Amino acid sequence: MQDLSHFIDGALTPGSSGRFADVFNPATGEVQARVPLASKDELDDAVARAAAAQPAWGATNPQRRARVLMEFVRLLHRDMDKLAEALSREHGKTIPDAKGDVQRGLEVAEFCIGAPHLLKGEYTDSAGPGIDMYSMRQPLGVVAGITPFNFPAMIPMWKFAPAIACGNAFILKPSERDPSVPLMLAALMKEAGLPDGILQVVNGDKEAVDAILDNPTIAAVGFVGSTPIAEYIYSRGCANGKRVQCFGGAKNHMIVMPDADMDQAADALVGAGYGAAGERCMAISVAVPVGEETADRLIEKLIPRIEKLKVGPYTAGDDVDYGPLVTGAAKERVLSLVNSGIEQGADLVVDGRDFSLQGYEDGFFVGPHLFDRVTRDMDIYKQEIFGPVLSTVRTQSYEEALAHAMDHEYGNGTAIFTRDGDTARDFANRINIGMVGVNVPIPVPLAYHTFGGWKKSGFGDLNQHGPDAFRFYTRTKTVTSRWPSGLKEGGEFHFKQMD
Repeated sequence: MQDLSHFIDGALTPGSSGRFADVFNPATGEVQARVPLASKDELDDAVARAAAAQPAWGATNPQRRARVLMEFVRLLHRDMDKLAEALSREHGKTIPDAKGDVQRGLEVAEFCIGAPHLLKGEYTDSAGPGIDMYSMRQPLGVVAGITPFNFPAMIPMWKFAPAIACGNAFILKPSERDPSVPLMLAALMKEAGLPDGILQVVNGDKEAVDAILDNPTIAAVGFVGSTPIAEYIYSRGCANGKRVQCFGGAKNHMIVMPDADMDQAADALVGAGYGAAGERCMAISVAVPVGEETADRLIEKLIPRIEKLKVGPYTAGDDVDYGPLVTGAAKERVLSLVNSGIEQGADLVVDGRDFSLQGYEDGFFVGPHLFDRVTRDMDIYKQEIFGPVLSTVRTQSYEEALAHAMDHEYGNGTAIFTRDGDTARDFANRINIGMVGVNVPIPVPLAYHTFGGWKKSGFGDLNQHGPDAFRFYTRTKTVTSRWPSGLKEGGEFHFKQMD
């Protein structure tokens, strides 16, 4: 069994706390590695080392910082297969899905190569007699990211690439469930030319999280995970005077109008609902057909597609549709919610509870489930399931369907499938959700736009990646300068009027 490490000052560093967490192979249920869990002292030491390294990095001009990211992108392409295999081995994703995980992080790093342009300030010549004004974007210093298990490549890169491009040092606390890829990314950043200490990977659990939130040197914290933890991190981080952005849970609705292409809608729902075993914050977990006839047609299209899904380990080939859940506890929670749906009166039209894969009986696989006639009061509707479970909520009108999505406490993503432009435009304008798809089931914005949900899916004023990331990881300094032309005047005791 492999013992993993932290990544401190450009090198793999064993933990000293004496505490470890097991890293499983989700396909077999076996422990394949141990990851050290950092103590507060270990975290604080990593922060102190980062703080010592940051001033020189912050003083490096943005173009040179961008060149490090340019080389990092090249190395990501070079090691794509290696990264995807390591990711699949610990998370359980299929290889194509794992490559997509890396790719979407890579695209943010590509965007951050434009840091010289994105960090430009503003300048006003002759704001008054002999007075010029200009603003500068400067790094915060040391910042941190606490990232989830479900995207162990993408979300760390969403955090550290813009932060480092802005001139900050970064403390990454990845999920202890699949920590190998973040360690590999840090090694690639060093190979790309990043100075030691600028990217520190500190593995840990709640003790490390609390140490990040309480450390006075860390100026900003980004988080992605469940809503209860997002609320905790946001409140504690803000109370400690930090800039904080937290992204929480989701319950994404897809409204299917009577005029929608039903084959297209069914294909979209299967991919968005069951891809990555449903372990995506942008997964579609609620289908909302409008009208009984629409619902009947949709269910008729969904059942054979879902029953044909191939579930298996990533080693079974690229035609596997999805793999296991990340842990045994995740599997138990999903099945418990499925049972609650049955008990509360939903119709289970595709039942995956008895799914078993020969040779992988101890793995964390869950078969696909499809519920019909789900109502708002059911746990499977209210809670984020984070598994291969799709719920169908029948509605009688567009307004009723819209209200379902708008009234839910989560507001991460949503979609509508329709051929009618007026309906689509109305939906996009009125919906109180951060990311909207029109005939697009998983509307994750590209790297040059920003990613973020509303309501209890997002806490903080700025979103991830895109221009918002450069605003989040910098602060603005405005300078007013005056160069008198020849005449020396005495002191002034009032604000001078601008002519």
